[in-house]
Amino acid sequence: MAPARTGRVGYAPGVYDLFHVGHLNIFRESRQFCDHLIAGVVSDEMAQRTKGGTPVIPLAERLEIVGAVRYVDEAVVEDVPHKLEMWERLKFDVIIKGDDWRGTDKGDKLEADFAAVGVEVAYLPYTQRTSSSFLREVLQAVLDGRPLT
Repeated sequence: MAPARTGRVGYAPGVYDLFHVGHLNIFRESRQFCDHLIAGVVSDEMAQRTKGGTPVIPLAERLEIVGAVRYVDEAVVEDVPHKLEMWERLKFDVIIKGDDWRGTDKGDKLEADFAAVGVEVAYLPYTQRTSSSFLREVLQAVLDGRPLT
């Protein structure tokens, strides 16, 4: 059963694979926009569809990790292709994304879609030095026996 939601509800979607400090920063900094934070953990199928690869960490484990973070009030599976479908389920007030989305076609579409239902799009600074994509590349290099640069 989901915890009671009081005040402003935020939604922070992501794959959250190979959990790292950038993910922690998202959750910590998201609290400035909301009183209740829902983390949308993207399903393996949706990650494959949108990112072109399956997460290293299985969905059930990613949900458990994300749900254990003290800044997160609720962790849910995001298993639909459009963020508005998650809003229909959850009725959040603000969606939180990395600022790497700002000013892009996908960011502009997100803002237009959510403006139509009165939801704010808030951006957080993207953590440049660490990403799951980078960590996957390093792991693959190690597995392939390539030197790390």
